[in-house]
Amino acid sequence: MASWLGGLGSGLGQSLGQVGDSLSSLTGQISSFTKDILLEGAEEVGDAATELHVSNARLREIESVNAAQKFENDRLKKVCSDLEEKHEAAELQIKQLSVEYRNQLQQKEVEISHLKARQNALQEQLQKVQTAAQTAQLGAGVLPAATASASFVPEVRHSSGFEGDDMDFGDIIWSQQEINRLSNEVSRLESEVHHWKQVAVSSKVQGTNDAAEQSEICKLQNLVKELKQNLSQEIDEHQHELSVLQDAHRQKLVEMSRRHREELREYEERIEELENRLQQDGVSTDAMDDSKITEQKKEAQSLDGRQVEELQVVKYLEDEIRKLNHKLSSAKAENKNLLKEQELAKLEKIQIAQDYEKLKSDFNTLQRSVAEQDALLKEQRQLQSKTSLPQDVVSLQQALLEARNEIARLSSLNQGLEKELTSAQHKHENILSSNTEDQNSEINQLRQDLERKEHELDESVAERETLIAELEELDKQNQEATQHMITLKEQLSKQHTETESIIKQLKLDIDCERKKVLELETEKMKTIKELDSQKEKLSHCSYALNDLHITKQQLQDSIKDLQEQLRKAQDCNLHSKKEIGELQQRLKEREEELRVSLSKLTEKSNEESHYTCQDLILKEREVEIEKLQNDVSENKQINEDLQKSLSNLRTENGKLIAAIEELKQELSDAISEKKKVYLEKDTVVEALKMEKRRLESELNETEKRLLEQAHNYKQTIEELSKARSMDTTALQLEHERLVKLHQEKDFKIAELQRTIEQMEIDHQETKEMLTTSLGGQKQLTDLIKEKEIFIEKYKNEALQVKQELEEYMKVSKKQDVLKQNLEEKDRSLAVMKEENNHLKEEIERLKDQQSRSTPVVEPKTLDIIIELESEVTQLKVIKNNLEEEIKVHKKTIEDQNQATVKLQQSLQEQQKEIDESKFQCEQMNVTHERLFLEKDEEIKNLQKTIEQIKTQLHKERQIIQTDSSNLFQETKVQTLNGENGNEKHDLSKAEIERLVKGIKEREMEIKMLNEKNVSLSQQIDQLSKDEVGKLTRIIQEKDLEIQALNARVSSASCRQDVLSLQQQLQAYVLEREQVLAVLSEKTRENSQLKTEYRNIMDMVAAKEAALVRLQEENRRLSNRSENSSQDMSRETIQNLSRIIREKDIEIDALSQKCQTLLTVLQTSSTGADNGTGGVNSNQFEELLQERDKLKQQVKKMEEWKQQVITTVQNMQHESAHLQEELQKLQAQISVESDSTSRLQVDYNGLIQSYEQNEKKLKSFSQELAQVQHNIGQLYNTKDLLLSKLDLVTPSVATVSTVSQLSGVQYSPPEALSEECKLLQNELEQLKKKLQEKESTIRILQENNQRLSDSVATASEIERKSQEGTESEMRQIKEKHDVLQKSLREKDILIKSKSDQLLSVSENLSNKENENELLKQAVTNLKERNLILEMDIKKLKEENEKIVARCREKETEFRALQETNMQFSMMLKEKEFESHSMKEKALAFEKLLKDKEQGKTGELNQLLNEVKSMQEKAVTFQQERDQVMVALKQKQMESSALQSEVQHLREKEQRLNQELERLRNHLLEMEDSYTREALAAEDREVKLRKKVLILEEKLASSSTAVENASHQASLQVESLQEQLNLVSKQRDETVLQLTISQDQVKQYALSLANLQMVLEQFQQEEKAMYSAELERHQKQSAEWKKKAENLEEKVASLQMSLEEANSALDAASRLTEQLDIKEEQIEELKKEGEIRREMLEDVQNKLMNLMNSTEGKVDKQLMRNLFVGHFHTPKNKRVEVLRLMGSILGLKKDELDQLLSEEQRGVTRWVTGWLGGGAGSKSVPNTPLRPTHQNIFNSSFSELFVKFLETESCPSLPPPKLSVHHMKPLGAAGTGKTSSTPPRSQMQDSPVSGTGRRPDANPFLAPRSAAVPLITPASSSGHLLMKPISDALPTFTPLPVSPDASAGAVLKDLLKQ
Repeated sequence: MASWLGGLGSGLGQSLGQVGDSLSSLTGQISSFTKDILLEGAEEVGDAATELHVSNARLREIESVNAAQKFENDRLKKVCSDLEEKHEAAELQIKQLSVEYRNQLQQKEVEISHLKARQNALQEQLQKVQTAAQTAQLGAGVLPAATASASFVPEVRHSSGFEGDDMDFGDIIWSQQEINRLSNEVSRLESEVHHWKQVAVSSKVQGTNDAAEQSEICKLQNLVKELKQNLSQEIDEHQHELSVLQDAHRQKLVEMSRRHREELREYEERIEELENRLQQDGVSTDAMDDSKITEQKKEAQSLDGRQVEELQVVKYLEDEIRKLNHKLSSAKAENKNLLKEQELAKLEKIQIAQDYEKLKSDFNTLQRSVAEQDALLKEQRQLQSKTSLPQDVVSLQQALLEARNEIARLSSLNQGLEKELTSAQHKHENILSSNTEDQNSEINQLRQDLERKEHELDESVAERETLIAELEELDKQNQEATQHMITLKEQLSKQHTETESIIKQLKLDIDCERKKVLELETEKMKTIKELDSQKEKLSHCSYALNDLHITKQQLQDSIKDLQEQLRKAQDCNLHSKKEIGELQQRLKEREEELRVSLSKLTEKSNEESHYTCQDLILKEREVEIEKLQNDVSENKQINEDLQKSLSNLRTENGKLIAAIEELKQELSDAISEKKKVYLEKDTVVEALKMEKRRLESELNETEKRLLEQAHNYKQTIEELSKARSMDTTALQLEHERLVKLHQEKDFKIAELQRTIEQMEIDHQETKEMLTTSLGGQKQLTDLIKEKEIFIEKYKNEALQVKQELEEYMKVSKKQDVLKQNLEEKDRSLAVMKEENNHLKEEIERLKDQQSRSTPVVEPKTLDIIIELESEVTQLKVIKNNLEEEIKVHKKTIEDQNQATVKLQQSLQEQQKEIDESKFQCEQMNVTHERLFLEKDEEIKNLQKTIEQIKTQLHKERQIIQTDSSNLFQETKVQTLNGENGNEKHDLSKAEIERLVKGIKEREMEIKMLNEKNVSLSQQIDQLSKDEVGKLTRIIQEKDLEIQALNARVSSASCRQDVLSLQQQLQAYVLEREQVLAVLSEKTRENSQLKTEYRNIMDMVAAKEAALVRLQEENRRLSNRSENSSQDMSRETIQNLSRIIREKDIEIDALSQKCQTLLTVLQTSSTGADNGTGGVNSNQFEELLQERDKLKQQVKKMEEWKQQVITTVQNMQHESAHLQEELQKLQAQISVESDSTSRLQVDYNGLIQSYEQNEKKLKSFSQELAQVQHNIGQLYNTKDLLLSKLDLVTPSVATVSTVSQLSGVQYSPPEALSEECKLLQNELEQLKKKLQEKESTIRILQENNQRLSDSVATASEIERKSQEGTESEMRQIKEKHDVLQKSLREKDILIKSKSDQLLSVSENLSNKENENELLKQAVTNLKERNLILEMDIKKLKEENEKIVARCREKETEFRALQETNMQFSMMLKEKEFESHSMKEKALAFEKLLKDKEQGKTGELNQLLNEVKSMQEKAVTFQQERDQVMVALKQKQMESSALQSEVQHLREKEQRLNQELERLRNHLLEMEDSYTREALAAEDREVKLRKKVLILEEKLASSSTAVENASHQASLQVESLQEQLNLVSKQRDETVLQLTISQDQVKQYALSLANLQMVLEQFQQEEKAMYSAELERHQKQSAEWKKKAENLEEKVASLQMSLEEANSALDAASRLTEQLDIKEEQIEELKKEGEIRREMLEDVQNKLMNLMNSTEGKVDKQLMRNLFVGHFHTPKNKRVEVLRLMGSILGLKKDELDQLLSEEQRGVTRWVTGWLGGGAGSKSVPNTPLRPTHQNIFNSSFSELFVKFLETESCPSLPPPKLSVHHMKPLGAAGTGKTSSTPPRSQMQDSPVSGTGRRPDANPFLAPRSAAVPLITPASSSGHLLMKPISDALPTFTPLPVSPDASAGAVLKDLLKQ
């Protein structure tokens, strides 16, 4: 499509070019024609009347010529359009053909490459075959002497070469033959076709009368077609059969070769085995040799069998050859085409040759194998001769001989085969000559052989079937491929159709456009006619224009006054702006100094606490600050004054603008009044409304021109004002130069008067040039419009991007808020999860309690359980709700993430679009700048003369400006570098890499775009240069012409030429002004666009910078806040969590104690009820003591809990405050970013102003550059030092804040445990380290301060020098002001003179206008003449055409008449023939009758007579026809002559009529012309008078100018004197400068030394800082980890706190219950005392019984023990056995020996609950043994640790005990059953009364829960008195893990 469109474009371009050329040639012809006419008129005619006649005649001629040219133009256009269409069609066809030819070429190349590859492969295979044959021949000679191993290698190689090559070779030959055959066939068919064509042509030539012959030809053709079809079918079938046979044959050969190789390998293996055996068993018995011989015999037999098989194969091959021969003969018989049979025979010959070669190779291999066997047999014979086996050897030899015989027979067979092959070849040759009978006999024999070998073919059939299957698969693949190809073709065809449809549409569009073009052309013609009519009307409107000119002059005067006022205001404005700029610079410098001083102050304030010795420095600083503040206040006052003056200026400006607008309104009112006047005048004026509009447009153009002139005057005045302080010598030179120029101009005017005639000749050429340049300008305007559209688009896009950015900012804020909410939710989730876990544990406890709950449980406990269950359900509901909320939050998070991702993507896309738009804008700018640069250069060339005057003032100003700008830029760069230095630490490597990649990509894109820009800009440059050059040339020529015409007007001798040339001059002026106006408009638009684009770019850049800054600041803030707040909070939280966990453990221990006490109480109460057992008072006292202690601990815990809560709350408040501060900071950052963006915009504006000032003030920089450069270096060093100080201060601040925070957060509560103290110690160490760091930082700060002090001193010195220079500058400024005042006075004089000049020029312009009007009248007449001439020519051409047509019609008529005559002659001949035929028929009838009558002789006579009569008749007819034709021709000629005579008469009449009409017209024209000539003469008289007056005025003005020049020279002298003074002052300043430069050099040297020192110091500092940074980073990482751990601990501690609270509630309830129990205990004690007495009695009795019954055992006891043994688990049965043993009185050693195989120790039954280590080693049958007392020695905490260890191992479910078994002895066991203290048990007993002993603590239980409540005094109690269940508990004890890792951890905690 692109190529097609390109073709179209090129075609259109060519056609347009042709049209343009034709048009240009036309215009050239017309212009030359008009010139000739004018010249002729000038030569021939002298009088006005004769001139009128001639001009009228010429007009008519020209009109006729014009009509002819138009007609020709139309015809040429049509031809052009037709040619274009043909060209397009031809191009399309050529493209399609070229594509097809290319495709064909590619296909041919591919085929050639394939064929070459095949040829190479064939050559390689031929070489291989030849080498194989050679090796085979060599092998047959050499092998018998070689060994088996050596002979095997070449055979293998041969087989490998033999196996894979024959297939491809056969295929290639077959395909090549097929190709040859087909090509032959094609050539034959072509020859046949040619032959038949010739036959057909000859038959046509012979005649078309015989229809029978044509039918026969058709039949023959059909027969030929059928025969061809049959032939092709038979060929295909034959080829298919051949291919199948070849495939089968190849497969057979492959199989044969494979089998042969396998056999050879087997032989070799067997031979190797035999050799090995012979070597091993050389001295073995005869039996072994017999076996070997038999094996050899078997091998010989197998060889024989193999040879038989090979013979069979050979036979099979012969059969195949016969089959092929048979197929050949049948094919020959069927086709009867000797050429095809010959080709097939050749094919078969080649195959037979291949087979023969294969057989030869097989034979060679067999020979090799036989040779190998011979060698083997020889070796075996030698061995057998040693072992004495002659019989076996003989038999072997016989076998070998037989084998050799067989081989000979095979070779003979092979030779026979070769003979057969040769005979077959001979037979084929015979077949080619004639089909003999010998072949039939051979075929019969072959058939018989085939029938024999059919069973062998079965195998091949099977193989063929497999091949067919494979072929089918291949076919399927092929079909799929073809289908794919078909689909591709369909797609391509669809695309083709689509493209065709598109092409059709485009063609239709082109046709439509052509039609439109034609319509436009017709409209153009109409408009041209209308224009002609309007031009006539213009002459009437010229009078109206004169009045308008007068009004316009008045308005111009008023505008000039206003412009003068505006100029004054602008001058004031400029001064004020400059002053403001200087003040702003000063302000910025002061502000920078203030900032520096403030930063120093802050440093001093920080260091005051540590160093009191720096008070003196501070005082100095304060003095400096006061000075600075005073300066700032002064600056502010100055600024305010300036602002006031600015506002005043703005108001004045506004007033001026309003005045201008009022004037414009008055102008418009005046114009409208004029319009009304014109409307009221006449109906003629109403008809000429269109002309009036055109005049108005001209007026507007004149206004624009005036404005431009005003602008030019402004520029000149500004330049003069700038050049106020220039030398008087320069002014004198200027004046002299102007005088010289004036004289030169006079000479030039004289020369130009001579060259006016040449200018008239060149005028036409210039006109043509103008037209071409205008066309170019139109293109430029179109380009500019397109650019404007682009810019508007980019503006819109920029606005959209802004809006989207704002939206994204909002979205990001929302996301931040959501993230915060999410984090809070996550925290609450974690808390809830922990609570949930705790609740689950409590639920498990409750379940355990329920399972253990006794039937004697009180009703209140049940209520409590129900309440707990309800609480659990509520909690579950809450949990579910929370989970649902979490899911919702997760979803929202995911959605937000997706949204953020989308937003990021869209942001990236928008950024890309912005970048693209930027690049496009840049391109646009580049193109615009390049377009208008050349115009600027031309303007610069014109202004060079003025710039030479300006140079010296520029030099003075430039240096100040450049230095200030340099300073400003340097400081800005430094500040930016400082910021970057701060920010670099925050950026990560990944971001940097990403940025680098992005930058690289951007650079690549920029390079691409730059290349495109360069190409475009080059094109545009070429266009613009050419056009600008042309325009400048034309403008120069026009200026020269205008000057010449002015000179003519002024001179009295050239007044006659004025009338003829003034109109042309005006036209040129108008054209030039239009061009200038267009150029000025475009320059304005370009400047506006540039400014807008710069503003947009600045905005975009500012926003990007702001964005980047915001992002970086956010990162910094986030990093700081995270590092500061999170680290500290994490550490505190970790500490708190650890403490809380420890307290949790203690609480668990206490709760378990409480539970054990409860169980003890319950057992005691049950014991009291039963009346058995007693409680000791000492134990109760201990319990009470423990309770008191526990109460105290609980109080402490509560206090500590409150402290923890307060600290947590404080932390929360602090975090909230921090968040608020963060938000405030963010808001501040946004405000700062806005301010920075504004500052950037201001800065850009300032830079632009600086650039402008730099252009104005260049030469000054040469004098002050070195000084300011050195000062700038000093400033750089100062700023670097200050930036470093700034870098150091924030780090100190952060460290201090961190220390404060740590001080706040690390204040631990006084009542915390030892762990808190350890943490405090660590904190103190860290604080010490921090203090050390701070001290080092302070030292560094002091060093920095010293450096800064030195820098400050240097800066003070610099300031002093600057103040001196400033004072000098002020003096110079004052002098400068004086000079400016004097210059202003001069300006006023110049203005007055310019006003006078303007009035003179206006008078001149009026005269010119009058002349132009006269010229227009003359030109109108000439144009009318031309039009009339054109019309006459048209009419003549039309007449000629009509005459030609008439002649053509006449000739056609004659031809028709002649044809008519011929037809009539033919008809008559036919009639005559028919008549003669009738006569013949009659004669025949007569003859028949005569025959019947037997009168044959008469008939013959009659016939002869008839024939002679007929011949005569024919001759007569021919003569008659000739006469008739001659007559008709004569008639035609006479009629033609008559018509010509009539035509001539009509022509004469027409010409007479035209003559009369022309005479009348000429008379009218003469009258009108005489009137106009009289009027023109009157006007001439008036104009001459006016010219005389103007000349007088000019003379007076010249005298005035001379006076003014004299005065100016006087003023110039005074100015020179002043300048001399100024120059002296300047010399003085130069001397001072040199002195200051010397000082500066010294400073530079000192600075260089300082910089060296500084660099060293910086390097050391960098090393220090980097080391410290790394260390701090590591520490921060460690602290982060610690903080995370603490957070986790805090979360767990909060959970444990809540549990502790609940436990405390339960404990309060328990205290109340304990009080009740205490009362019961006291009562029980009393009973206990009574019981003890009873017990003592019973014990005494028991002792007596024991003494009496020592050897006896109680049956009941043994039964219980036996049952208990089976009840206990297998692990604990050993302990039961031990108990039984102890009861039965067995010794410990004996028991150990008995139970040593099963278990190591037996001391883990009752004490197994306590972890095994702490229990007694004695038998746990009684609590009365003294070994039990060692448990009291171990502390409760140790026992509790062991208990925890057992509980932490989840092995078995808790055992279920009955309440009846819970007695004092079983207390140890029962105490361990529950894992955690359930709350229900704490709420068991009802609150009946208050405790009697408030000091006693119920939690102070005995040190071991496993210890019984009986004192050691009561150890004499007997076992039989206690229930057996107590001594032998039936519950399942929990096993304890042998590794005590958890225990170790807990012990460590306890030690801490």
